[in-house]
Amino acid sequence: MVQFKKLSRELGLIDVFAISAGAMISSGIFVLPGIIFAHTGPALILAYIFAAMIYLPAVFAKIELTTAMPKAGGTYFFIERSMGAFLGVLGGLACFIALSLKSAFALVGIGAFIKLLYPSISIFTLKIIFVILAFLFTIINLIGVKLAGRIQVILVLVLLGLLGVYIITGATQLDVHKYTPFMQCNLREFFAASGAVLISYIGLTKVASIAEETRNPARNLPYGMLLGFIIVSLVYFLTVFVTVGLVPSQELRYSLTPISKGAKIALGKPGFVLLSIGAVFAFITTANAGIMAASRYPVAMARDQLFPEFFANVNKKFNTPDRAIIATGLLILISLVLLDIESLVKLASIMQIILFVFILISSLIMRASKILNYKPSFYAPLYPGLHIVGLLIYIGILIEMGKISLISLGVFFGIGLLWYVLYVRGRGTRKSALAHIIERITGKEFAGESLSQELREVIRERDEIIEDRFDRLVHECDVLDIEGKLTLEEFLQKVSFYISQKINIPEEKLYNLLLKREKESTTVIRTGLAIPHIIIEGEKKFYLFVIRVRPGVIFNKAEPPVYAIFILLGTKDERNFHLRALAAIAQIVQDANFDRTWLRAKNKEELRDILLLAERHREKS
Repeated sequence: MVQFKKLSRELGLIDVFAISAGAMISSGIFVLPGIIFAHTGPALILAYIFAAMIYLPAVFAKIELTTAMPKAGGTYFFIERSMGAFLGVLGGLACFIALSLKSAFALVGIGAFIKLLYPSISIFTLKIIFVILAFLFTIINLIGVKLAGRIQVILVLVLLGLLGVYIITGATQLDVHKYTPFMQCNLREFFAASGAVLISYIGLTKVASIAEETRNPARNLPYGMLLGFIIVSLVYFLTVFVTVGLVPSQELRYSLTPISKGAKIALGKPGFVLLSIGAVFAFITTANAGIMAASRYPVAMARDQLFPEFFANVNKKFNTPDRAIIATGLLILISLVLLDIESLVKLASIMQIILFVFILISSLIMRASKILNYKPSFYAPLYPGLHIVGLLIYIGILIEMGKISLISLGVFFGIGLLWYVLYVRGRGTRKSALAHIIERITGKEFAGESLSQELREVIRERDEIIEDRFDRLVHECDVLDIEGKLTLEEFLQKVSFYISQKINIPEEKLYNLLLKREKESTTVIRTGLAIPHIIIEGEKKFYLFVIRVRPGVIFNKAEPPVYAIFILLGTKDERNFHLRALAAIAQIVQDANFDRTWLRAKNKEELRDILLLAERHREKS
């Protein structure tokens, strides 16, 4: 199997926040309000609030999946691992194209505001500016994700500062009469408008594609994404609330520069210039985040042999996926020079909503698969109700977008199917989480362990687990899964026979030592758990035997059966490690979910993984 170079973890909490926030604050607030206002009137404010609410199912599911699998390619990775290669191809291509096109649209947005500030500038000059900017951000992303992240932080903080000045100043000059009549549309038009506003929040989930490059992803990803969503939602609400109360309705209706017009009223010409510059910053942050995020999808797909291996290359000097970034930059350049941006933005929006559907289904499948190594640090609340409500909403929005959109969607699925048949089919052998669900239903084992093993490595990387001596002992130890309810004597006879074959100590001697230890003082630590431990002859010897007996072993007739048993055997000179091993086991079994996962584990390797991936203090080697 080809080993690909890993990406560096250089992004912190503030970087995650800036990438998610910067990817959202763009055309959705600087261009879209005037267009939506034409259909809703002041209910535009409510449309932004409602859009944030209906976006929540996808937000929560995405955060859960991202913290469970912080890998390059984000959404693609989740879709492929949960639903298989074909839908993985569709998801990966949709993400790559949609994010690239949104970046191109952001650069065009810069042109609109440059045109506003300098009306005499020619279209040719604007296109030259677009190309230069696309080239510039491609170079920045090639040099390193840390540099791209730092630039993103600066731009987002400046942008939020400008909007904050506008909101505070404008709030003192509002005309309450501009909010009436409030609802100037019927419910169907309002829901359609809210669906359009939903596009304003899409950028939040871009950060999942660079999750592999995030430090402490179990903490920084959920906090950064939630912080971005909450702050941007608040900024959206306050900005449109102030804008509706400042700008006359006839000027706001269909305006492509609504916030700049509001700033001119609230702050005069300097405010108009500042907010126009802020809008340019917003489009720049979207373009930068888009290139950063989009380029990670070819990387992830190439690693899985769904895309040519060429794209998985990581530059040795800068540790960035240079070829994937260049491919992203080229796609953006081509779309800027040759294509109809308005049509492409609409197609990008369709792709994003389809991805929302895929994300929710992926989350449902991963939970239902009961794979023990699926361990997100954040769980989406109200499962599965919130997921089902989200699916119904997103499918409804797709249907409302009309026949042309659905035809475009069909063409895209056809292209994805063609690529799968001609290039992908037969290349991948990994089973998806869906196979684990089918296995549970049918009772036939065919899903294999590839996904569980991959998730094990993902968790180790995410939690930065550095193995100590106890981990190495667990890797090497024997794991027994014994069927049938047993008395203490029956159990000791079985394990003594087994252990004697492994460590060359007579079976009878082992049995007597274990029985004697139990009679002196019970080794049952708590309900369901026992840790028999004895001293053996020799030097520098230590053994661990991990045993599960689902029906249980009767250590004491007055107590419940024991189903988790850890037998420790060590020489006298290993007494210190003996105590550390006992402490490690004690920390592992303190987990509130230990008993449930222990009994649910379907084989010996899953039992081993419970110990290896447990959260506990690890001794430095």
